Amino acid sequence: MVAPARRVALLGGGFSTDDDGLLDDWLLGHARSPRPKVCFLPTASGDASDYIDQFLSAFTARDCEPSVLSLFRRESSDADLRARLLGQDVVYVGGGNTANMLAVWRVHGVDRLLREAYDRGTLLGGISAGANCWMEGSHTDSFGPLTYLRDGLGLLPGSVCPHYDSEPGRRASYRDAVATGMLAAGWAVEDGVGALFSDGRLHEAVTRNPAARLYRVHAEAEHGVGERALPCRLLDGAV
Repeated sequence: MVAPARRVALLGGGFSTDDDGLLDDWLLGHARSPRPKVCFLPTASGDASDYIDQFLSAFTARDCEPSVLSLFRRESSDADLRARLLGQDVVYVGGGNTANMLAVWRVHGVDRLLREAYDRGTLLGGISAGANCWMEGSHTDSFGPLTYLRDGLGLLPGSVCPHYDSEPGRRASYRDAVATGMLAAGWAVEDGVGALFSDGRLHEAVTRNPAARLYRVHAEAEHGVGERALPCRLLDGAV
């Protein structure tokens, strides 16, 4: 029996930021089912009700089966939680506080369940904190000022920086963290970009914005840093 591909999608947008829905449609297009079960984890926002409503409004209109897993108002047993997560085709993680989200996941054992789902072929993905969490390390504002976090799930090697082009200080701070070894080499995601990884390697990069890019950022000699823009396919319907 051939093992399923283990896949993660890093999103620089989606239902919470974009009106066109292109990145979410692209994500669903990589699901293993034509009508996928999609579970939203809004943990990083503290399970904010408005965020949940946004997700349900956006995905109920799509050809999928959306649901929401709340951990701040958890009602399911450990067995039900496991069955719920392992029964999904897509797990979509929202933005917010990366460090707090990881701490809550670990208390409830969600970190282990997500790794099991990943190994079974569930497509994992998300925006901002929902992109940060899959890597070994990430660039974050979880503690107030921009800094580094070396405590991710480690499903993908290296590090990631979201909002690379849209938040002041992101680019310089991430480059410095990589240059000084605080974070390993990694991926800088501009808003509008989607990056799909399969079995730990970049499989596809797309964008809804012709000017947006995905960058590979790596350390060079004597605390220098290199940055390489990668080609991104423009999604159909992008303007």
